[in-house]
Amino acid sequence: MSLRERIEQMPKAELHVHLEGATDALTVWQMAGRNGVALPARSLEEWREFYRFRSFGHFIEVYRTAAGTMQTLADWALMVERFLDEQARQNIRYSEVFISCSFQADKLPIDQWLHTLEAAAAAGEKKHGIRMRLIADIARELPQTASWVLEFASKGKQTGLVVGLGLGGPEGGHPPERFAKVYAEARRRGLRVVAHAGETVGPESIRGALSALAVERVGHAIRCLEDPQLMDQLRAEQIPLEVCPTSNYRLGVVDAGTAHPLRQMVDAGLYCTLNSDDPAMFGTDLTSEYLLLAEQGFSWEELWQLNCNTLQATFLDASEKNILKKQWDGFGGWVETSPQRLQDDN
Repeated sequence: MSLRERIEQMPKAELHVHLEGATDALTVWQMAGRNGVALPARSLEEWREFYRFRSFGHFIEVYRTAAGTMQTLADWALMVERFLDEQARQNIRYSEVFISCSFQADKLPIDQWLHTLEAAAAAGEKKHGIRMRLIADIARELPQTASWVLEFASKGKQTGLVVGLGLGGPEGGHPPERFAKVYAEARRRGLRVVAHAGETVGPESIRGALSALAVERVGHAIRCLEDPQLMDQLRAEQIPLEVCPTSNYRLGVVDAGTAHPLRQMVDAGLYCTLNSDDPAMFGTDLTSEYLLLAEQGFSWEELWQLNCNTLQATFLDASEKNILKKQWDGFGGWVETSPQRLQDDN
């Protein structure tokens, strides 16, 4: 097989992908029509053009506009169905998916919303033989929703659909330390914890996520390269980092036309995984992320290592992980990669 064929066909896992940001323009258009939500376009073609990424400000406008169309339980069932269709197309066998609960706080009854999501996930698993679990995400700019999001996550954990609590949204002006209490309570309830950090704000954001929130994985984290001592800590503790190259380029965090800093992170011995973030809104998917790195000189062995890293860094328990490892073995041979703190937890 060519390198492209290997990448396309290999079984994959993904840790950092947002359900809302993975919902394509057609689905949003259909939900808007059904729910009577006006969009800034007169036709589907105009809406598809509006959906194309232009700038960070435009991305925020698209994301908030799209989120405003997601109003009914049927909307969320459709979103999960189409998300899993797309993951299956790429042979992504398991996904841990962010859901932006802060934007839905008090809009839908938690029990009904969870039941709908669970049924849609189960239907997708039956249809494709793949699985998804959710990470309930708090929007930093909406701290008043944190307790509601924790309640959603706690109830979802009881059925196994929700595995953890996350923190997203703009880093600037919203340091992780503000969410220390809700994270402590999440850990007490047995939820796994992650946070976006070190994307648009520097190393101090990552340090705060590690010290104040005790996160087990860090989303993005590319700004760690600015702090050698922080890099030493990340390397020593082998904390998984959820890296999303196209997202970084689109949002201007990494300059277009330059090599992505993932190369420096891998060469420094950091524990890196590869992800798509908001694929429908950034015009990418997980397969494309691997192909991008291949174009930047990553070898097949390095790409496969990232894929094995990703599976090992999931919050699956050991028995569930071993089932997927057999699929990895059947394709290209499992590469042992065990972050100590995750291995101990599992």
